[in-house]
Amino acid sequence: WVNRSKESLTLDLKQESALAALKMLLKTADVLVQNLAPGAAARMGLTAELLQKDNPGLILCDISGYGNNGPYRDKKAYDLLIQSEAGFLSVTGTPETPSKAGNSIADIAAGMYAYTNILAALLQRGKTGKGSCIDVSMLESLGEWMSYPLYYAYEGATPPPRNGASHATIYPYGPFKAGDAGTVMLGLQNDREWVLFCEVVLENQALAKDGRFDKNFKRNEKRDELLSIIDACFSKLTTQQVIAKLDEAQIANARLNDMQGLWNHDQLKARDRWVQVGSPVGPIPAMLPPGSNDSFDYRMDAIPAVGQHTEAILTELGIAANEIAKMRSKGSI
Repeated sequence: WVNRSKESLTLDLKQESALAALKMLLKTADVLVQNLAPGAAARMGLTAELLQKDNPGLILCDISGYGNNGPYRDKKAYDLLIQSEAGFLSVTGTPETPSKAGNSIADIAAGMYAYTNILAALLQRGKTGKGSCIDVSMLESLGEWMSYPLYYAYEGATPPPRNGASHATIYPYGPFKAGDAGTVMLGLQNDREWVLFCEVVLENQALAKDGRFDKNFKRNEKRDELLSIIDACFSKLTTQQVIAKLDEAQIANARLNDMQGLWNHDQLKARDRWVQVGSPVGPIPAMLPPGSNDSFDYRMDAIPAVGQHTEAILTELGIAANEIAKMRSKGSI
């Protein structure tokens, strides 16, 4: 799925011939995206000042851990380290142990903000004819996504606690085990839903009127006591039976799916979100990009092998076959 619909060119930029080829390519390119260490691109002459002399409309996008200036500029940054610096770990996990996200959210956040900034730069270029420089930091990207807990703790206020997969301030809102060992996520939004949950799901009308639990702040304070009541009911039901009761009561819910559950998700199949794409190891399933547009079909070309299009691209640039052969013999490509 990585690099689908792209052409793959490999260049060892430490070698002069490869760097020269890249600069030739950039004379007609729309965008250069790079995530080398801050300052590395400049040392190779890949700066806006130099590149935009030949291509005034070129857009340059730098992605780094902490940005192109500031005291952390040269500090190494990996996804988990940024999760830590951005405070994500402080609000994720159990009260005893912070936990990282299950995928590379800092990397993804930086990529998404690079994407939106590049789109904005292309629109601006369409009006001005001029390119621009974009500086995206992983810290700022994930920091933006932290806005809810960040402002929850504004001016020294107590930050949201780590509660595993449960909501920090609403209860019941989180994972609950069914009798067949499956797990159901459910979320109550108000006291009206609490009454429906008691009457329809738990089949316990008396609990709906119990003054110990009639307000969310009371339920939140008595989580352990209420969990025992819910577990006693759910332990007699299968996962599907719990979900059916929650749906009947119009209580928001979801299965705690694993990866196989996502591969086989009925909703994705019903909406025809899976297609086959080619790859160096044969056809593989790939999910269509989110967002269905009725004016076009998504382009879903094959995933290239690394360097698959190197010779073709260099030839397009006007580099002779014997020069390409020399570059290959020297390891430039």
